[in-house]
Amino acid sequence: MSRDVVVAAEVRTSRGKNEARRTRVAGKIPAVVYGAFKDPVSVAVDPRAIRKIVHSESGFNTIFDLAIEGGDSTPVMLVDRQVDPVHGGLLHVDFKRIDLTKRLKVSIPVHTVGEAKGIKLQGGLLEIVTRFVEIECLPDDIPEHFTVDVTELMIGQTKRASEVGITGSMKLISPADQVIAHVVALRAEAEPAAAEAVATPEAGAAPAVGEPEVIKKGKKDEEAPADEKGKKGGDDKGKKK
Repeated sequence: MSRDVVVAAEVRTSRGKNEARRTRVAGKIPAVVYGAFKDPVSVAVDPRAIRKIVHSESGFNTIFDLAIEGGDSTPVMLVDRQVDPVHGGLLHVDFKRIDLTKRLKVSIPVHTVGEAKGIKLQGGLLEIVTRFVEIECLPDDIPEHFTVDVTELMIGQTKRASEVGITGSMKLISPADQVIAHVVALRAEAEPAAAEAVATPEAGAAPAVGEPEVIKKGKKDEEAPADEKGKKGGDDKGKKK
């Protein structure tokens, strides 16, 4: 969370598509603030400040102060946004007031660090299965991310959600055995000899279905004994005489 971030907001006295269009032409976007058992308030904010929060390390988990013109600052979170499908610009955002004394459920990103020994020593592959875990905690305890060290992982070993490092008021909501990352063996390649045996049929084997069989004509004459060939030729000569 970033309570040091303050976003200025102007109250919008009217609603509707025309009013929203005028707000965007003026360089701001329409927004609404609700929650904490208070009436919703329509405001206008600078889209650049919102984009900066969305792309920060804590992203949607960022708690910041919304300073409404003519009123007090209130801690809020960005809970929803509408984006132009063509240009990608922000069209509208929703803010939720946050009670700093009540627990929240949030999804926290998980970062992995280190090079697994199973990669260097065994030729394995590190597979990231889950990049977020869900926790419950007080707003002031929301972490930007969790870090999991995978250096000691060998093939078949796993890092699970229970190892992310829960502290303070945090309570793990995701299943404790949820896999974060593990090292797996690469698929073994077929042996060349086996592949060659499949590709080349054994001698004397019947031709494959659909494969033309080659018949060698005249082979018997070529393999006939020389004396038989001569005898046959002599008989022919005798008959001519």
